[in-house]
Amino acid sequence: MQLAWSLLLGLWLPCCLAQTTPSNAATRTPTRTPTRTPTRTPSSLSTPSASVQSQTAQLKVRLSGYPRKHNEGRVELFHQGEWGTICDDDFSIHNANVLCRHLGFVSATGWTHSAKYGKGQGKIWLDNVQCNGGEKSIELCKSRGWGNSDCTHDEDAGVVCKDERIPGFVDSNVIETQADENKIEEVRLRPVVAMSRRKLPITEGVVEVRHRDGWAQICDLGWTIKNTHVVCGMLGFPHERKVNKNFYKRLRKRAAETLSRPKVTVSAGGRLYLERQKNHFRIHSVACSGTEVHLAACPLEFSKANATSACRGGTAAVVSCMPGPLFMQSNGMKKKTRTSSNVRLKGGARVGEGRVEVLKDNEWGTVCDDRWNLQSASVVCRELGFGSAKEALTGGRMGQGMGPIYMNEVKCLGQEKSIWNCPFKNITSEDCQHVEDAAVRCNVPHMGLEDSIRIAGGRTTYEGRVEVQVGSKWGTVCSTGWSTKEAMVVCRQLGLGYSMHPVTETWYWDSSNVTEMILSGVKCTGREMSLSQCQHHKALSCQKAAVKFAAGVICSDTTSDLVLDAPLVQQTVYIEDRPLHMLYCAAEEDCLSKSAAKANWPYGHRRLLRFSSQIHNIGRADFKPKAGRHSWVWHACHGHYHSMDIFTHYDLMSANGSRVAEGHKASFCLEDSDCHEGVSKRYECANFGDQGITVGCWDLYRHDIDCQWIDITDVRPGNYILQIVINPNQEVSESDFTNNAMKCNCKYDGHRVWLHNCHIGDAFSEEAERRFEKYPGQLNNHIP
Repeated sequence: MQLAWSLLLGLWLPCCLAQTTPSNAATRTPTRTPTRTPTRTPSSLSTPSASVQSQTAQLKVRLSGYPRKHNEGRVELFHQGEWGTICDDDFSIHNANVLCRHLGFVSATGWTHSAKYGKGQGKIWLDNVQCNGGEKSIELCKSRGWGNSDCTHDEDAGVVCKDERIPGFVDSNVIETQADENKIEEVRLRPVVAMSRRKLPITEGVVEVRHRDGWAQICDLGWTIKNTHVVCGMLGFPHERKVNKNFYKRLRKRAAETLSRPKVTVSAGGRLYLERQKNHFRIHSVACSGTEVHLAACPLEFSKANATSACRGGTAAVVSCMPGPLFMQSNGMKKKTRTSSNVRLKGGARVGEGRVEVLKDNEWGTVCDDRWNLQSASVVCRELGFGSAKEALTGGRMGQGMGPIYMNEVKCLGQEKSIWNCPFKNITSEDCQHVEDAAVRCNVPHMGLEDSIRIAGGRTTYEGRVEVQVGSKWGTVCSTGWSTKEAMVVCRQLGLGYSMHPVTETWYWDSSNVTEMILSGVKCTGREMSLSQCQHHKALSCQKAAVKFAAGVICSDTTSDLVLDAPLVQQTVYIEDRPLHMLYCAAEEDCLSKSAAKANWPYGHRRLLRFSSQIHNIGRADFKPKAGRHSWVWHACHGHYHSMDIFTHYDLMSANGSRVAEGHKASFCLEDSDCHEGVSKRYECANFGDQGITVGCWDLYRHDIDCQWIDITDVRPGNYILQIVINPNQEVSESDFTNNAMKCNCKYDGHRVWLHNCHIGDAFSEEAERRFEKYPGQLNNHIP
């Protein structure tokens, strides 16, 4: 009987264990991929679970590429003993969340495509990865399988993780520790001649890379002009120059001779060179192709710590760079190195960054961000006089443009002279929208402009008293005449973006030790790189010299940008003869020419040039009136508040630029008339509501409302120029004031009017102003 029970237990126990094991395993193992078909066989359920657990434990993930922060980068996976990348096809925020959690971060804030952090090497391990977001490992997500890909490294995916660690996470593979020792992130030029150190930017010197707590050199054996090109680009220079090797040979020879003689005084230049003789070589071989945006992307061979001679027969690599026109001190050189006239950057808060816009057929348009990467961005940066690209930005990060989108899937190799020389696709409206406008952040040279100015007393680092250094003395600036233009220059010089408000009284900010005023009469165009480039008094002259009346600023990374819809003006223009008895409110608003006051009211009429104006905010912050609602002016006749005295200004000018008629538009009701899809209205004037224009929205002043006109009763027939200027006094900060004006050629025959060749801002040429040969057919012109 005992033997029978033993046999029965022997048959029954394994069966029970086999049935209960999968259930327990399911509670310990990650969710399985939907592509796997489960079966009811106990062994087939347990085996994959054990396999997945072992693979997950072995899978390593790291972030790589340059430039980047510790919580972002190109995703690399360690599989079958080899590091490889992930293709960006079908990549999503769900994939990024899985990867970021694997790395110990709580979640992802975004992901990147098209090798934003540079191209990886070796295998592309995964392609068409599709995660639900809850997987414990990327290998549990749907994909083509390991090593099965039709991509190139131009399509390497990256992630941006939220900079917050999972509590208790102890995994060491956030950034592979083996890569830290040979990581090259910071590079500089150290001038050999002491005098060169005083001039900025530094354009020539020994190449040094940051290593541990100091700096180390690179051996010049096998050094090529392609290596120099990459280094110059990193430092903000578009071009490189050949180094005068004979000069360095002579300097080295003299230094060696000086060293051999006892008790001889060494010159500053010689002493500096002798210091360089004590070279610590970190890298002994560099082999750039010339298209890389960072030295770290080039093949490098690092010097071994125990090597007897890291650079036998060579010396430290020396590089010479050519700065762009904006950073040149010689005006003669600026003329020789002109930048592109058919590419520009718009909407950027700092020098060398912005939305990429290109000129075609006299009209500016944007570039779609499909396949937008660092190589293409670098071509744009260099042709504009900057270095290589730090970032290739997608998704309208620098604001959305208006008008056409000219390019899509731009594929620059990196050596092209212009983005127009790169392969690209022409697009249709279905391919791309302005939410996908491409932008760049370029490397710019260090100019040290921020060293001679500072702000103090503010509640944040973005606001305070402007203090400037004159010689060795620090002092405040007189606020008389202080405007948005001067404040813009200060914010730009400090690298703080745009000026939100030019502050003329600073009594409510804490004062610093500096109480003396040393600068007055400052007048800028708004385009200067520093306050020292603006006009100012030779001797201090300020009526209110007390520290509480010193000039101040409030800066911001984002601001608004208003642009007029030029085609709408051209399509809606017409002439109306309006009876005087219908213009009492307009006369009260001062919207008629001066001769109207002498008219025989209420008899007679005024001849009005009418048109619609639709004003878009394409910036990165809402446009708001300078004055708060407590100081808005109520106008009973039209029943509205004016939040700005002059919001737009209209001029009719002769061919030589003299004004023959004018009109102006107060902000009768500054609000969101309509918005792009997905953008909600925020401003509405009804019931004393807030006034403003939301980003992605526009305010429409129809042609049939009061004061939306120019009174041309006294204007004779002829050829004129119609000019419309938004925010003419620049009372409110904008990222770009060059696009606030629109000009059109205008022909008036005494009964009808034609507009031709309408252009926004700096696209309007003087030559176009003088041309009146061709006029299109009649455009909605009538005289009631």
